[in-house]
Parts: sequence; C-alpha cells; structure tokens
Amino acid sequence: MLPSSAPGAVLLIQTAFIGDVILATALLERLHEKAPNRPIDFLVRKGNEGLLKGHPLVREVLVWDKKKDKYPGLLKILGRIRATRYAEVINLQRFASTGLVTAFSGAPVRVGFDKNPFAFRFTRVVPHEIGTGLHEVARNLRLLDPSGNEPLTPPRLYPTPADEAAAAPYAAAGPYICIAPTSVWFTKQFPKEQWLKLLAALPAHYRVYLLGGPPDVAACEELLLASGRPDTVNLAGRLSLLASAALMRGAVLSYVNDSAPMHLCSAVGAATCAIFCSTVPAFGFGPLSPFSRIVELPEELACRPCGLHGYQNCPLGHFHCAHGIETGQLLAVLAEAEGR
Repeated sequence: MLPSSAPGAVLLIQTAFIGDVILATALLERLHEKAPNRPIDFLVRKGNEGLLKGHPLVREVLVWDKKKDKYPGLLKILGRIRATRYAEVINLQRFASTGLVTAFSGAPVRVGFDKNPFAFRFTRVVPHEIGTGLHEVARNLRLLDPSGNEPLTPPRLYPTPADEAAAAPYAAAGPYICIAPTSVWFTKQFPKEQWLKLLAALPAHYRVYLLGGPPDVAACEELLLASGRPDTVNLAGRLSLLASAALMRGAVLSYVNDSAPMHLCSAVGAATCAIFCSTVPAFGFGPLSPFSRIVELPEELACRPCGLHGYQNCPLGHFHCAHGIETGQLLAVLAEAEGR
C-alpha cells in the first residue's frame, strides 16, 4: 500500500500501449537525475506493469484495468491518488480519462499536453506536436521543461535476474539474430512474404529467434514452418517482455517493425533495424539505440503515410510501402552491424 502522505512524490501517467510506456521511462531517468531521492510512482494499464517489474527508479506501480470495471476502476484509482497527496502529477497522454485523473488528483502541480480535454485544469500545459520530426521522447521531456532544453535522455528498462536467466540459454547458443515480425496494425507489419525472403537470405551461421507475445505465437510458427530455415526458433509467447529485451540486447541485430519491440531495443541499447511501412520516422517514434538503422521504401509515395497508427488493410490495396522494400536493404544493415 502507498503511504498516506508522500511529500515531494511525483506520479507519471501513461496508460496507453507497451511502446508508449517504454518511451515514458525516459522521464523516469531524467527525474531521477534531477532529484535522486524523490519518490516516483507510475500509473499504467493492466498488462503493462511487467515492464516496470523490479525497476529501481519506481517506488510503486499503479494499475488500471481498462477491460474490467473500467470507469469504476478509474475512480478507485483517483481516490488512491488523492489519498497519496502527490506533489506533482505528470500526464503523458491526451485522453480525457487520464486528464480527469490529473485534473482532480489534488496535486499542487498538474502537468500535461494542451490537447487533453482537461488541460484547462492543469497548472502547466505543453503543446503537443506530431509530424515535425520531434521524437516522442523529446516531446515527453518538454513536460519537464517546455523550452525543449532537456537532453534527449533515452528510455531504459531493467530486466530482472529472472528475465536475464530466461534469456541466457538462447543467448549462449552462438551468434544470433532476432526478428519480431508482427504488429497490432497490418500496415505497420512487414508482410510474411517479405520476412520469408529475408530468412532465406540470412547467413546460415546465424541462429534466428522469432519473438512476440502470446497473440503472436501462431503467426511466428507459420513463418517458421514456411521458411524451412534450419536453426530458427519460435520464442513467441515463451519469454516475458523484459526477457525478450535481454535477448535482443545480445543479438548481432534485431529486425523489428515500427512497433513495441523497436522500443524494447531502444531501452536496452540493442542493435536495431527498424522497418517502416505505412508510417514514417517523422512522427517521432524511431529507434534510439546506439546502433539503429531505419529501412523504408526508397521512393516517395503520395499515399504514405496513410495514418499515424496504421490500418487493418492498405487503404489502396497495393501495400507497396512494404512490398517495395528490397531484401538487400535489410542485409546491408546486417553487414554494417557486423562491421561495428
């Protein structure tokens, strides 16, 4: 249980998707640099709390179950927040639900983006801009300093000893490549046919690990069977998010979509090849690892980008932004990673 009074404590709110929570950890790092002894709590949606398991900078993880008693649960969370008497609440989202929590948190300092419907109740409001090339991490850091002078602190995750142990046997099997082939959004996902071309072209001395969560098991198994590539292992659903991050950290290279695994790579400094199909890096969600490369269609398309998040199908039916990417582009990144 949280203490009834926590002078100076700050609450971060990010109840969106996995990648959003990962990128929000940059604020944890920066807040800790500014005030190492300040307690920091974090509100996330149920299912994402594992990302912060054992996190050394987080005092308490609050969990909102959006699927069960969504709004009664939100009010219960709000009551708990008010009872804790935070000095500051920082909301990284633009949605009314978390805006309400921020607005009525009772915190003297309430910070959020101007596009939140409850922004009029915040004590500090920061403009939210997408499409300017500003990275999401830099966007979020402006909540701490609207001038934009905060250094681009990378996100960071801390795999637990159990996560490290789960990844260790696979990492010890020799040089390997990780592929996270799926995405929630169809138009963010490199197509199966394209992944098969890459699997056929990868040097034979590499073991390949296919990564994903429980919903991705079938898609990864289908890819594995269709490839017929020896020394390829489907680990989807078998490793936690933090264990997957630990495994990717030791890979020669990880191939990912514009999706959560890309941000896992950024948070542990894993070598990354990020494939952008319908979305574009200018939205501000590109990789941040020390070695990270973006692969996208070489030529411009009038229809790209077709949306911020993606669609369940290509709106025009051709999906050329994905099918037009050449396998050679992906292999060139691997050659560069090998030469580091």
